[in-house]
Amino acid sequence: MDKVIVNSTPVIGLANIGRLDVLRQMYGTIIIPQAVFDEIKSPSVQRQVNANRDWIRVEQINDVSQKQMYRAKLHAGEVEVMILAQEKKADLVILDDNAAKKTAKFLGLRVIGTLGILVLAKKRGYIKEVSPVLDALKRDGFFVSDDLCDLVLRQADEK
Repeated sequence: MDKVIVNSTPVIGLANIGRLDVLRQMYGTIIIPQAVFDEIKSPSVQRQVNANRDWIRVEQINDVSQKQMYRAKLHAGEVEVMILAQEKKADLVILDDNAAKKTAKFLGLRVIGTLGILVLAKKRGYIKEVSPVLDALKRDGFFVSDDLCDLVLRQADEK
């Protein structure tokens, strides 16, 4: 089974719209660093994560001295995603922030974002359409530019 390390934005976004199940269907088990769990301020999302500890594992990084290397442009959760991914030799990291994605790719990590997960989930038959999930994310405050929205819907064969 793949080792998948996930940042807070995908967890929060999908939990807020009741679609955290997409991550479970796609990957079975996911790992979030402790700093990511700490960034989740919504009691509702915290409850969902805690209720799903059988497949959402919260783990500490081993080498905290590594955190200083990334601090300049990344948040604590993103930093721990990178470190934990390297420590665990992760197969995939799920991040939405562009600076974090660039850093992860620079480190040789395989990266996908929340919207990429939705396109893959449709292609693998876990969801029927990307559009309603994307609309729900946007209604909940998940920012997606019109150009990116169009690209995602084209990739999902919905435009």
